[in-house]
Amino acid sequence: MTLPEPEIAQFRAGVYRHYREEGRDFPWRRTRDPWLILTSEIMLQQTRTETVAAKWDPWVSAYPSPEALAAAPLAEVLLRWKGLGYNRRALALRAAASRISSEYAGEVPVSEPDLRSLSGVGPYTARAVRAFAFGLPGIVLETNVRAVFLFYFFPDRQKVPDRELEPLVEATLDREDPRSWYYALMDYGSALKKREPNPGRRSSAYSRQSPFEGSHRQVRAAVLHSLAARGELSPDALLSAVAEELGPRGRKPDLNTRVARALSELSAEGFLEVRDGAVRLKD
Repeated sequence: MTLPEPEIAQFRAGVYRHYREEGRDFPWRRTRDPWLILTSEIMLQQTRTETVAAKWDPWVSAYPSPEALAAAPLAEVLLRWKGLGYNRRALALRAAASRISSEYAGEVPVSEPDLRSLSGVGPYTARAVRAFAFGLPGIVLETNVRAVFLFYFFPDRQKVPDRELEPLVEATLDREDPRSWYYALMDYGSALKKREPNPGRRSSAYSRQSPFEGSHRQVRAAVLHSLAARGELSPDALLSAVAEELGPRGRKPDLNTRVARALSELSAEGFLEVRDGAVRLKD
């Protein structure tokens, strides 16, 4: 699809008009510090903006630099991360902080390949950091941005792949100010999803997140939080702690099997170790 310049100008004007009138304010939008931008992008992966905003100030106060996070004990990091979900992201961010500290002199790298070499950073996150921290143009495609392009350019299509959206994202990009442009697109997409049947569902990349309550993700989180709060535990003590953490609604008859599975996974992922008959976080 080729867009004429007048149509591009009209599209941009509408998106920016909404941004001026109804743009959202988040604390990570008030900084250009690349470390804080990277932190926000990893926090926002599969997590609601309101949830991240509530955790932002305490986290940034504790870890204002890569060096601060790299030096923090894993137990402390996991306890501060609690409520953000997907604890492997906390481990990835801490690993990225360590590499930034040791290999990049504490400075978040600028190039996309260097950014993507960091733990937890994929194509979207790398390009978002480049746009929001460094003001560099590129194709930044996430759920709210998809919603805008699907709504305007593919109103009657289902299962639209990103490869058809990307040329339009590039053609309409405000190359002089990609930071403001993508914030404007994200806010417009968020508003669209509240007033229209979610256009993002027509993307081939769309998938509905499964409920957390009663899920295996909840068991994994309970194992990590129990160890972070209580320290080293015997398997029986850990099982009791996890049951307490889950509460009546999160427990199921096969909890022993589910905890054993979580222990196996978390050990393989580098979160914890089982040694001398006890389970502990692996710092």
